[in-house]
Amino acid sequence: MNEKPTRKVQRRTFLKQAGAAALMSLVPEAVRTGAWAAGSDAPEKTEVKVGFIPLTDCASVVMASVLGFDKKYGIKITPTKEASWASVRDKLINGDIDAAHVLYGLIYGVHLGISGPKKDMAMLMTLNQNGQAITLSKKLADAGAVDGPSLAALMKKDKREYTFAQTFPTGTHAMWLYYWLAANGINPMKDAKIITVPPPQMVANMRVGNMDGYCVGEPWGHRAIADGIGINGITTQDIWKDHPEKILGTTADFVAKYPNTSRAMIMAVLEASRWIDASLSNRMKMAETVANTAYVNTSVDVINQRILGRYQNGLGKTWDDPNHMKFFNDGAVTFPYLSDGMWFLTQHRRWGLLKTDPDYLGVAKAINKIDLYKQAASQVKVNMPKDAMRSSKMVDGVVWDGKDPKKYAMAFAVKNA
Repeated sequence: MNEKPTRKVQRRTFLKQAGAAALMSLVPEAVRTGAWAAGSDAPEKTEVKVGFIPLTDCASVVMASVLGFDKKYGIKITPTKEASWASVRDKLINGDIDAAHVLYGLIYGVHLGISGPKKDMAMLMTLNQNGQAITLSKKLADAGAVDGPSLAALMKKDKREYTFAQTFPTGTHAMWLYYWLAANGINPMKDAKIITVPPPQMVANMRVGNMDGYCVGEPWGHRAIADGIGINGITTQDIWKDHPEKILGTTADFVAKYPNTSRAMIMAVLEASRWIDASLSNRMKMAETVANTAYVNTSVDVINQRILGRYQNGLGKTWDDPNHMKFFNDGAVTFPYLSDGMWFLTQHRRWGLLKTDPDYLGVAKAINKIDLYKQAASQVKVNMPKDAMRSSKMVDGVVWDGKDPKKYAMAFAVKNA
């Protein structure tokens, strides 16, 4: 009587195990063996819940779990899908999740009490660089607004309320959107209406005309183009080449209580980051995995094109972008540069989210756990830059190097401070 159902269950179990084994076969033997020393260095907490938002750049957290890199370091990472960045914030603060794939600027905002409850936070590593986009509605494109200058011209000529969406008030997408608008002479705080929308809801809101444009992570930029409702205004890598994006974030309390667990998480995610960037076939396997309903819940082709650097703007132009989303890049992506964290503080100050200048370097040193990262990176043989500060040139030609953040924040012609 029960023979057929039993066989079906056995077959499903076999296929699931075979799929996992196939993925694991792609991982080099040297990576699959060995682990952080036991004893005093053993993880204090062996099961960790890591929240994520359905975005392509959750990939290194997901693959660390799927490929078993977490087990190598004595922990079990359970990725938990969250509905919004506000939910991620609240669950981190309340301890409902242990860590998260999270916006860089969210962690800094919570630490300073400018994006909800104030709590000391910790940044363990950067998860990715590049790979976000500002999407403009097809309606705007039809009216001639296809980039920054033409958008500014249209807004000046056709005076109405223009609505743009970002994903969290102190987050990365808000800062990319504001920076780009301001670089084109548009003050986001005075010349437009800014709303907050969770990433997976961006496309649906644009489809019904709730916004003129939005900034979000992939695959939701490409999704609007594939659906014929939006065009690419600019990619974020064209705003800041190799900009920091999502990070592995947690609370300062968690790191203090579970330092070995925190280090184990970094090592597992570093291994996954390196695996993703190791080959095009690995990236394709990653796209197939995160497209699943348990993670991003979209078609593979919406993810894999931009993961491979193949871009289209929705107006007939296609190009190969060498500065597409990167997860490792020989360790250059994952290092928690102090200057990266400080940059978000300068923009929070520029737009009036911070009313006074903070101790820019002091705050960055408190949040970015560089010593812990170095321990983890050394253990898994990941290259590290010599300096915790780096220099970058933005889309408006202004150079950021972290040397005088107070002057930098106030030097912009378009600001709200």
